[in-house]
Amino acid sequence: MNLSRRSLFLAGAGAGLASVTWPATSVRAAAPRVLRLESYQIEIAGRAATRFRVVQPDGTEGLTLDEGDEFDVRVENGLNELSGLHWHGLVEPWRQDGVPYLSAPPIAPGASVDYRFPALPTGTRWMHSHFGLQEQNLLAVPLIIREASAIRSGIQEVVILLEDFSWRSPEEILAGLRNPAPSSGGMSAMPGMAMPNTPMAGMAMSGPDLNDVEYDHFLANRRTLDDPDVVEVEKGSEVRLRIINASASTNFTIDVGPGGGSLLTVDGSPIQPVSVRQVPLATAQRADILVRMPADGSALPILALVEGRDRRAGIVLRPKGASVAKLSETGDQAGPRLTLDFEATLRTAENFAAKPADRTVPIDLTGDMARYAWFMQVHDMIGLPATAERGERVEITMRNTTGMAHPMHLHGHVFQVVAIDGKRFGGAVRDTVLVTPNSTVTIAFDADNPGLWAFHCHNLYHMAVGMFTTLVYRGFA
Repeated sequence: MNLSRRSLFLAGAGAGLASVTWPATSVRAAAPRVLRLESYQIEIAGRAATRFRVVQPDGTEGLTLDEGDEFDVRVENGLNELSGLHWHGLVEPWRQDGVPYLSAPPIAPGASVDYRFPALPTGTRWMHSHFGLQEQNLLAVPLIIREASAIRSGIQEVVILLEDFSWRSPEEILAGLRNPAPSSGGMSAMPGMAMPNTPMAGMAMSGPDLNDVEYDHFLANRRTLDDPDVVEVEKGSEVRLRIINASASTNFTIDVGPGGGSLLTVDGSPIQPVSVRQVPLATAQRADILVRMPADGSALPILALVEGRDRRAGIVLRPKGASVAKLSETGDQAGPRLTLDFEATLRTAENFAAKPADRTVPIDLTGDMARYAWFMQVHDMIGLPATAERGERVEITMRNTTGMAHPMHLHGHVFQVVAIDGKRFGGAVRDTVLVTPNSTVTIAFDADNPGLWAFHCHNLYHMAVGMFTTLVYRGFA
């Protein structure tokens, strides 16, 4: 399968409209489903590049299961290097979490590893490499556990996978961040680098900084907006968008057009529905939005606006016979800066009981942009893990002392956002929350999945240089 030849990331609930579709129904397999990691040629803006993908034997990229299915998967490493997959948003046994050297060794070239556990929780999840910087090389795909209610509805589903793309290798990008070329412009004078403000003691910079890396392109379903993925839908129909921010270090704002839509879930977990036109989507976050196609039969672009830049990605929903206007990767203005204002309005629709915390854990998010070093200080100590005992209600308060936002992801658990800047509320249930500059966010979760779990910033380059710690259950076997 060659994505440059209009192969699509599409979940079509009963639609069967794309050249590559997620399975519409699932049964318990007699043998594991095979996911193969391999390199392939992708064409972006008329140029070819070698990148990675995750593909099933029939050419399907990613994996779709139904509520109640078992996660029974064999991962084959067809790359010429060590690799593996992390099941982002699933609550799996910790030794099957796919974090090299923490939950298990990486998968050697030519080797395979089997994974088997209940496919929980339902919703829009994703999978990606957790080895080195491979995620920047597009080693990420959707992982959808379709809810029984979504299956019963019969509403067409469309998956949108957002990614950032550079012609440089991720190793080159990181080297440039850590050792910027000397000049009066600093990193802003380097191709592909964005220069933050002057560093301050204990902080990354003096004011909010939006982007470390100036990418060449932004992709939706591996395509640029000037040659977009065009998905066939019915005139006037409802469409459920499952949107995944699988970028390495880019935040987006999703724009579903003037007709708006209804936000149903965040990070795969149901919320009290919110009418929206735009939805902020930090790195690693997901959003399910229900939209209705225009009654006049016109096409509907779904856009992802890059934070702080006039660049954008997206797809087009097209009823039969509708024309598709030419779209540009460059918009009229820069995408909005993400704040926590929208997060503070979200309320969970799940039965996440409020109760006092048995354990509170303070974590400071710190950094030094001059050295490009980022850290998580647990109880004021760099390198100390967060700890919990099984059965506890744990609250973690993250205080961002830097001028950059950090999308924080806890493996093996979902959590509720229960406070922003000290103001408590019963917020959304998530697995990744954005902590904006000079803000505090408190999350609460039940310690019910013993293990040694990764907890980190999901900006790939922040994590690579040190914004990573662990959650350790005391006395787990």
